[in-house]
Amino acid sequence: MAHPNNQIGLKAARSSMANSLFRKKSIAQIQADAAAGFADAELQGTGLRRSLSTFDLTMLGIAAIIGAGIFAMVGQASFNGGPAVVLLFVFAAIACGFSALCYAEFASKIPIAGSAYTYAYASFGELLAWIIGWDLLVEYAIGNIAVAISWSDYFTGLLAANNIHVPLHFTMDFRTASLGFAAVQDAVASGSTVDSLRAACEAKDAVVSCSQLDAQAAWANAPQVGGIPIVADLPALGIVVLITALVYIGIRESKTASNIMVALKLAVILLVIILGAFYVNTANWSPFMPNGFGGVMGGVAAVFFAYIGFDALSTTAEECKDPYKTLPRGMIYSLLICTVLYVALALVLTGMVSYTKLNVGDPLAFVFGPEGVNIPWISGIIAVSAVVAIATVLLVFQLGQPRLWMAMSRDGLLPKIFSAIHPKFRTPWFSTLLTGFMVAIPALFMNLSEVTELSVIGTLFAFTIVCAGVLVKDKEFAGQKRFVPYISSRYIAPALFLIVLGLVYTYNREGLEGLFTFTPPAGADAYGFISEKIPYFVFLVFSLMMAILCFVKRLTLIPVLGVMCCTYLMTELGWTNWFRFGIWMLVGLGVYFLYSYSHSKLRHRDDMQEAA
Repeated sequence: MAHPNNQIGLKAARSSMANSLFRKKSIAQIQADAAAGFADAELQGTGLRRSLSTFDLTMLGIAAIIGAGIFAMVGQASFNGGPAVVLLFVFAAIACGFSALCYAEFASKIPIAGSAYTYAYASFGELLAWIIGWDLLVEYAIGNIAVAISWSDYFTGLLAANNIHVPLHFTMDFRTASLGFAAVQDAVASGSTVDSLRAACEAKDAVVSCSQLDAQAAWANAPQVGGIPIVADLPALGIVVLITALVYIGIRESKTASNIMVALKLAVILLVIILGAFYVNTANWSPFMPNGFGGVMGGVAAVFFAYIGFDALSTTAEECKDPYKTLPRGMIYSLLICTVLYVALALVLTGMVSYTKLNVGDPLAFVFGPEGVNIPWISGIIAVSAVVAIATVLLVFQLGQPRLWMAMSRDGLLPKIFSAIHPKFRTPWFSTLLTGFMVAIPALFMNLSEVTELSVIGTLFAFTIVCAGVLVKDKEFAGQKRFVPYISSRYIAPALFLIVLGLVYTYNREGLEGLFTFTPPAGADAYGFISEKIPYFVFLVFSLMMAILCFVKRLTLIPVLGVMCCTYLMTELGWTNWFRFGIWMLVGLGVYFLYSYSHSKLRHRDDMQEAA
């Protein structure tokens, strides 16, 4: 039997560890630490260069938000929802605006480079702050890799349109080429020929797709080293190296390049809107909602993702001239501008051609092509703009990740080298180079089609925590200038819960009843059938609990709506992505307890104070 004193000691140790895990940094302490630049002083003795104005931040926000999505996603959304897709863009903007206001609230109170990581440190304590920091690492890393690969596709397509052809094995990842080669070999072994497969590849039920045939050709024609084909996406590598070099050199150079590229893509989008307006046939807007409310809402997640990016601005807080004012304004202004552009563009596209024709990968170029108004020279301009637009997204997120690492290193959760500031360029040089390496190598060889949604779920998780953080800090923020005004949710939240439930029952009764059906159809996988329902059940229970909590605690409404919108969109990503996200979080917890917990400067500081 254990001695009573030992039991008391064990309980005390457990209590001490629990307190350490959830120790918070006060806002005053965070600001003092950043002002002292304690990690920087140990290494380089210099800080970041403050050069970003409201205009610069607004342009960076637009750079992050308007990317490949506007050049591709708007077509599919219009095809599903018809002209009424403009309502979806407005809805998504409002939903995203809830999170943007919460980010602006924290940015005005804690103008530090750590973004959601730092906000969580102040609201929930060190453990959740680490989880958010680890979450943002996968958001930025995977997101940047996917963007680099997407840029490569657009760039090589632009070259091909001008009769400049890069060998396929230098524009494709290793895995895609390998799988394509295997698929073609299997089809040939079954009696087909490559020529017959090529002739039928565009058919809906083709045995082998055209992209698989291209992959097979890349694999077959690639040079070999030791019998292994050398297949790599060199354009993706090139753009990452270029952007990393730009970010490394300095924030002033980065903002200048971003401003120029954003001005170009805004000019092209405005050209499409203004020129396209002369070819609008209002008859194409009827019926306005051809597939009903369900058709419009079917693309809610995809449209919401078109707005993601403004949150990356918060990582530049220490490089803003007046972060208390400029940072919140830049986030909100960029979101408003992008919303206006999205709505106008959707109206013009659905007015120029029937929505039934817009299920294409390049809708902006399509409406000016032979099946639209047939103005060929516009297509080339749009193609160039798409390449530029995607490059600006990569630039902003390559800025964000090193500064997140810098903030975590300042707190001792990562080694000191991560917060090293270059004495000349005044950028986090080691973190910038490491970010470039971690993005460039996977972009060169990997196919991320199955995991890119990890970036999305990571973003939404961060949004949720930031909105929840405003709820936690609401009383502390009282009496100060607010971006999130207090609006009691006591009656509004429960009423909204009942209204939404009623709308779902009215317009999607079959789907709601199917949620409570646990017998899988004949031949269906029982595990998959049940597991895909889990996120929706979790959200339903969570929504009910939030409605009750709002009634009892009278929580402020805007952060509540932000939390609910983000958690709902997370449910739309499916059980598989939740599982992958959970695995990544478990890995992060392992890193925390193996290194970060014992090196935490907040923990050591508190231990010294207790000892004294």
